[in-house]
Amino acid sequence: MSNIAIRAATAADLDRITEIYADAVTHGTASYELEPPSLAEMGNRFDSLTAGSFPYLVAEKDGIVQGYAYAGPFRPRPAYRFIVEDSVYVAPEAKGQGVGRLLMQALVEAARASGFRQIIAVIGDGHADSASVRLHEKLGFRHSGCLEGSGYKHGRWLDTVFMQLTLNGGAALPPDPDSLPERKFREGLKGELKN
Repeated sequence: MSNIAIRAATAADLDRITEIYADAVTHGTASYELEPPSLAEMGNRFDSLTAGSFPYLVAEKDGIVQGYAYAGPFRPRPAYRFIVEDSVYVAPEAKGQGVGRLLMQALVEAARASGFRQIIAVIGDGHADSASVRLHEKLGFRHSGCLEGSGYKHGRWLDTVFMQLTLNGGAALPPDPDSLPERKFREGLKGELKN
């Protein structure tokens, strides 16, 4: 694990990110997509998240991306602006080596530094023995709900588990006017007033 570096993702990483995600879509149940998105679509998603200043990270070992993680909007309505949803995917050959944990630890810290109040994990096929559920539990996420039989993939029904981690005082404190979500909200209001 010691020679794995976590850094901000760049557009140059998109080929490998697309490859990792395609494997997860094709062989796994964490994503409910049924067909892997194209490189162009993955680029659009990357551009949208980075334009919104959301954290998007990769884990790299010996110059090869081993996994990636990002936080994005939980829902588009403005009252949700203090909540982000996490995603983490690890290359098949890198699973079980702590890559996911390193990525998630860095993602949590990036979300905390930006001033977000909650990170939500929406885990497909979220049974108790799921690697993703166990990882989130180790990082302090608590279970907050389950949608039974909410997805159908690879010939079986899947449950979706919701977990969340409170950051920066959560709902116990008022919004921080200097936080990224609040600054972006105010900027959006100013833009609407100009129109």
